[in-house]
Amino acid sequence: MIKALLFDLGDVIVGLDFERSYRKLEALSRYKRDEIPGIIQRSRLADPYERGELSNREFHTEFCRALDFEIGYSEFKDLWADVFEPEPLLPDALFETLRQNRRLVLLSNTNEIHFNFIQRQYPVLRHFDDFVLSYRIGFMKPSPEIYQKAVRSAGCSPAECFFTDDKQENVDAARRAGIDAIRFQGRPDLERQLRERGIL
Repeated sequence: MIKALLFDLGDVIVGLDFERSYRKLEALSRYKRDEIPGIIQRSRLADPYERGELSNREFHTEFCRALDFEIGYSEFKDLWADVFEPEPLLPDALFETLRQNRRLVLLSNTNEIHFNFIQRQYPVLRHFDDFVLSYRIGFMKPSPEIYQKAVRSAGCSPAECFFTDDKQENVDAARRAGIDAIRFQGRPDLERQLRERGIL
């Protein structure tokens, strides 16, 4: 029997659209839009930031240096958070139903600026009992440690946890940890999977 539901955040609860940020960065820096994703990747800043190894202000400084532009910290926070779609992918009513009989845990690779923004902008997160976040615990999916932390938060055995994530590697890692996990492929498929397990 499933006793706890674990949800990824980006492209599961809240849609991601990096194009807006890339266009804004193109206007601020000397680089073209098509160059920017590669520069960000080569900077190797994102993972340490999402593991909590860089503070918000350290990340701001290093990010601006990598793309060779200057912007104030407050403006940078707005720019960095401008990757989320305005409406959540999953409705408030779904989580309100799910939380009635099961513990809800958010399990996400994220950073402090993004999560603070999401908490302010998306009331759906109020339904969650706990947040297992990479920047708080120092581990990212698909590392085994983050799943162990999520299971402890769930308060039940791994086999009694259900998890959905948009990335197959994270789903596979959850399954290796003994968790019942599926790849998120939209609301209709998720609701079907939940019904099959007697959760909806």
